[in-house]
Order: sequence, then C-alpha cells, then structure tokens
Amino acid sequence: MIPVVISDKDEKNTLLSEFGLNRAKGPLELNENVDCVMFRIVLVWIAFLAASQFGFAQNLDRMGLVPGVNEFKGNEEIYARPVEVRFVGPAYTRTLAYDILDDHKIKKSDSAEYLIDLRVDEQYELEGYYMKMGPDSTIIRGGRQGLIWGLQTMNQLMLLNREQIGGGYSMPIVEMVDEPAFQHRGMLLDCCRHFFSVETVKKYIDLLSLYKMNTLHWHLTEDQGWRIEIEAHPKLTEVGAWRTEKDGTRYGGFYTKAEIKEVVSYAATRGINVIPEIELPGHAQAALAAYPEYSCKGSDIEVVNDWGVFKEIYCAGNDSTFVFLETILSEVLELFPSKQIHIGGDEAPKYRWDHCEKCQKRIADEGLADSHELQSYFITRIEKYLNSRGRVLIGWDEILEGGLAPNAMVQSWRGMEGGMKAAEMGHKVIMSPTSHCYLDYGLDAIDLEKIYSFNPIPTDLKGKSRDFIIGGECNMWTEHVPNDSVLDNRVFPRMIGLATNLWMGEDRPEFDIFYGDLQRHYGILFRKGVKYGLEAVPAEAVSLIENESPQIKLTAGVPGLVLKYRWPESDWEKYQHPIPLDKTGTLEIQAYKGSSKYGPVMQTDWSNHKGIGERVVYQAELGNWYRASGETALVDGMLGSLNFRDGKWQGFSGQDLDVEIELTEETIPEKVSIQAYQYNNAWIFFPTEVEVFGTKDGKKWKSLGTTSPSISPEVRDKHIWFGEIPLKKKKAWKALKVVATNIKEVPDWHEAAGSEAWIFVGEIMID
Repeated sequence: MIPVVISDKDEKNTLLSEFGLNRAKGPLELNENVDCVMFRIVLVWIAFLAASQFGFAQNLDRMGLVPGVNEFKGNEEIYARPVEVRFVGPAYTRTLAYDILDDHKIKKSDSAEYLIDLRVDEQYELEGYYMKMGPDSTIIRGGRQGLIWGLQTMNQLMLLNREQIGGGYSMPIVEMVDEPAFQHRGMLLDCCRHFFSVETVKKYIDLLSLYKMNTLHWHLTEDQGWRIEIEAHPKLTEVGAWRTEKDGTRYGGFYTKAEIKEVVSYAATRGINVIPEIELPGHAQAALAAYPEYSCKGSDIEVVNDWGVFKEIYCAGNDSTFVFLETILSEVLELFPSKQIHIGGDEAPKYRWDHCEKCQKRIADEGLADSHELQSYFITRIEKYLNSRGRVLIGWDEILEGGLAPNAMVQSWRGMEGGMKAAEMGHKVIMSPTSHCYLDYGLDAIDLEKIYSFNPIPTDLKGKSRDFIIGGECNMWTEHVPNDSVLDNRVFPRMIGLATNLWMGEDRPEFDIFYGDLQRHYGILFRKGVKYGLEAVPAEAVSLIENESPQIKLTAGVPGLVLKYRWPESDWEKYQHPIPLDKTGTLEIQAYKGSSKYGPVMQTDWSNHKGIGERVVYQAELGNWYRASGETALVDGMLGSLNFRDGKWQGFSGQDLDVEIELTEETIPEKVSIQAYQYNNAWIFFPTEVEVFGTKDGKKWKSLGTTSPSISPEVRDKHIWFGEIPLKKKKAWKALKVVATNIKEVPDWHEAAGSEAWIFVGEIMID
C-alpha cells in the first residue's frame, strides 16, 4: 500500500459526513416528494379512522402522546371537536391557549357552549396537572406551570387527531394525571458558531414546549462571535459579533436587547425558562478582539474563524477584568429573569496564565497552588457577584478543577463522573454527557435509541446524593450547523427521545413502544416545517469470523428496513446473510422502508488483510472515550472515515499507541500498514513515527522498520494517513508489535498549547 493522505478538501460532503451520513435529509428528501408525504399522512388518518371504529382499543393507554402520561384513562367514545369554545384561565396561560386555538382554527367566544377551564390547584406540584377532556369541556387543574403542560397535552391530542381531509376532528374522551420525573429538562442552542434568527429561536421554544421541555440554554458568547448587545461595551457587538471567514466574507449577527426581551417573554408564555450562557474565563476571544486590554496578550486579537479551543482567555491577574465582566453581567441580569446564569468555565487553556506576570502574581498573592486553582478563584469571584444579585452560577464540570465555587451548580459533559462528584459534595447537577446528549454528534455515535436509554442518575451514585441530580440537557453545538435545515436534521427526532426520558424517567415505556408512538409525530413536525432527520444510521456493519473466514454482518438501524448492498463494479443485492470480506474496497449499503429509500447510500471502507480477527494486546491503556468496537477494532478490517466520531477510531490521549498482535499461525508478512487520523482543531495529531517489531518467541523483539507521515502537524482540516512499512526480510513471525509515537502535548504554536494530544488509529493491516 502506497502511503497516502486523504484530505476533507477532496470530499464533496464534509459537513454531512460529520453527521455520520453522506447527506443530510429533510422530510421531503426522505420521502421523495410532497405528494408522497401527503399520501402517507392520508394513510395514517385512514388507519386512525379504522381504529376509532373500535374505540381506540389498540392504543388506549397512550393515545400517541409523547412524552407519555403517568396515569391515563381513555374512553372508547369519541366526539366531534368543537368549532367554538369559551376559555377560562389565569392570564399567564391565555397567550399559549389562544395560539393553540388559532392554530386549530377554533374560535373563541364568551357565549360558546364548550368550555376550556384552567385553574391553579395547590394539591399539585409546580409542573403537575390533572386533565379531563370530553364532549362538553376540557378541565385542567395543576401547579402554575402544570397548566401549561396540560394545554400542550390538549394541543398534542388535537394535532394527533387532526383530519387531513376536510379539516375536521374527532377527539377522544380522556382523563389523566401527569407530572415530570426531573425538574430540569433542557436543550442548549449554540447561536455563536452559527447565528440563528429570532424566528428560529422562537420556533425551537415552541417545539421544546410541545414536548414538555422547560429550559432553553441559550449559548450567546464564544470565540467565534458575541451575540448579545451590551450598552456599556458597544464594541462587543460592533467588533465581536463579526468574523472574517477564510474565504474573505464577513459573517455574524447579534440580538438586540429588545429582541432578547421578546424571546424571553415569548418563552415564558410557553413554560420555558431561558438560561443565558456568558462564557468565561475561556471561549472569550470574540470579546477580547473587541477589548484586548482584558486579555493577557493585550493586543492583536481577532474573532476566530475556525473551530476548536483557543488560548486567548480573560486575564485573571487584572482587576479591571472583573469590573468589565460584572458590568456585562449586570446588563445580562436585567434581560434574563432566570434564577440560574451559566458562565461556561470549560476548556480554558492555562498557557497564557502560565506565561503572564499579572496572573502569576495573583497566584502568589492569593496563596494558590497553580493555574487550576486560579481558575477556581476566577469562578468563585464571579459567583460571589451573581449570588449578591440573587442568582445561581452554573458551570461546566471543569469548574470542579482547583476547587468548586461554594454555591455553584455543575453541568456534567465529560462523562458522568464530574456530576457524581459534585452531587456527592451537595451541589445540584445537570447531566449532559457527550456519550448520550450531544446532538452535534452523528447518528453513528448517538442515535434515537441511545439518547432514549440515557439515565441522568448514575447507578453508582448512592443515598441522598441522587437527589442532587436535577435533570439533563441535550446540547446542540453548531460548528457544523450552518442553517435551519441542518439544525432541524440534527435535533429531531432525537430531542423528543430525551424529552420523554426526562419527563417520564424510569416509568417510560420500552423503546419499541415509544418508537411506534413517535411515528405519528412526524406528520406534526412536517406540518410545523421541521426538516427532521433519521432515527438511526440506516444500517450497522460489523466484521466477524465465520467458518474461519472474515465476514461482514449488516443490521438494520430501525425496525422494518430492507437492506441492499454492492461492492464496486457489482450489482445491488438484497442482504440476507453475512457478506464474505474477501476484497478491499468500499461497500455501499442502501436501506428501504417499504418502497422508499431510508436515508442516502452509506459507504463503508474495508481492508482484507491477514491480521483480521487476531488477538490484540494493549500495552497502553485503551481509554473510555474513543474505543471503537473494543480490543478487536484495530484488526477488524473496517477502516475509519473523516468523521472521527464514527465509532471506528481508537483514541489515545497523551500516550503512545503500543500494541502486540498475536498471530494464530506463524506468518510471513510482506508489509504492515497503519491508518491514522489528524484534525488538530480537536487536538488529534498524526504520530511522529510508527515502528513495527517482530518476535519469534514472544520475548525478544526485532525492529522491522519505521515510517512517518509527510504532512505537518500544523496543517488544518481533517486528514487520513496510511503509513506503510515494507518488510524486506521474508521471515515468519509469532507476533508483531506496532508502536505509534504521540507528540504528547499540543505544541506551543497551537491555540490549546500544553493540552494532552491525541493519537487516533483506525486499522492495523498485515499483508
């Protein structure tokens, strides 16, 4: 194999491959055309009418509601939806109630016979409610916010039973009691990496509310853009809200104070608390481009036009920095009534602090041990200000490093461990680990079933500590989300899975039941203009050894799919049994749901070599984050793609790759090759050198050759390198050892200088 570098500049669908697929699909693309979509909706409605003849007997316990309901009684009778209603309820519920009625073309009249009656009842918790719907009235009783969720349940029932032909309704007679399992049910929307309009933000507030999520975590400041107007510091938006892209175009935008007030007010009518995130001390380069005097560098800082972690952070040794931030926060508090204010606190490289005289003096004057304790000092000082204004600080789990601020809440994203530690210390915790809750990750990393399976309370957490886990969030970071279509595709339907999880907790139905109910909601999403994506990667491909030969096994991603496949220069075949892995090349897979294609053609790259299925012994510990398929991944024949989260790469942080491959029979290889990955934005670098060793007795190792990549670690974008080591002496070996040398630390020229560097390896090939 000739050493080669593959760059994503050569790929047509870089953004879409980041999602784990070759192409992002909205509902029209998934179903070919509008006529097909409408035909399917009509079929669903015909099926509903047929079911209604039997009194909804097939689905009385759920009625298609998502999330489901804690206690539910359904009647076999149905009634015609009223065309005119009389509404009685607290003033704060009227905006939502009237919007729902207008959406369903139901008139409001004080003389109407049909009554919708809402009243706060103290016997219910804040978000709990009771609802009874019948031919004469809809009665909702509950806590103050519970009335909002009762209205949304009524709304869902009307949406689910909306007749597509003629615009009429038939409604079921139902009675229910409902309340959420978790207090905090949220979604983070990053409007900094890419900017989204007020209309889009309000659309997402509507959708969050429809599925009973109660929090919008609004990410408003970043290295790539400052998105909130601050009157005391106008350059934050004059300079910080705009960046010059690599092609020379100007990109950006921000929300005026009037627009933010509009969004916050609108959210309140939908039962949504808006928590702003104002990042500090890191992820602040846009602010420092506007006001470099609050950095350690002091000048020559630009708004970032790339993705990653950057070393320009607020100077912790300068008292004026804290005055600057408190002035900003004072205006933020005027706009957001939320009790909680998120300050980020994550991914703050200490390089500048370690080389800043003012910061080092602060460490000495305050008796701090190092830069980690300096970050704790920074966060604690900001927390004191927020507490003095009656607010609570939330930070990502990095705020635990160096000591946790006394009253802070922790949002745990680097796994569950940080959240567990905070809960055991008596701090409230929001769980949003990358393993289950990151919607910017592709379906090959987090699909609908995985996010539905998420349990915010770790099983290892015991006793009263469990009570400090108040809920969870799904996080929508937008580095690779340039527009509303891609945003919808990433968020839906996965957000609905987490919404159900957080509302129902351990009482949620089995996934297949939820999946069946969810199918009825695609018509709702389509009607609301949501260009939703898939539920899972259409097919999963794994290798196995069968009859002593390697095979490829395909599994459909969701029930009811038919899979077809083909190798290069061959015809499409229906998948019925494992495919012999007897060639090197790209296997194409197309899934079908009925007669329609379910997603685009999937492409998986394979290498047929002598090492497939052999035992791998790791001298360097295999980490928890990037394990691929485990200890067989490096010799399973499956190659990694440009998406480093595709589940095919093994990652090693700060250490070398050092593995032994035990050969079943003595083998005379002609060459050994390694597939490696580089994306320095994410701190992933090619190895500086790869060396291969051989042994005849398992004790003495002989070096067989080395190779190194020709591409510099400073080169941007995503790259794959196939490093080949020809074995000139044709000898039989009992085992082979491969050592790939890690640069260990991110170099000084990099934005995240000093952080641990990663090595990623997809396959080791023996030919």
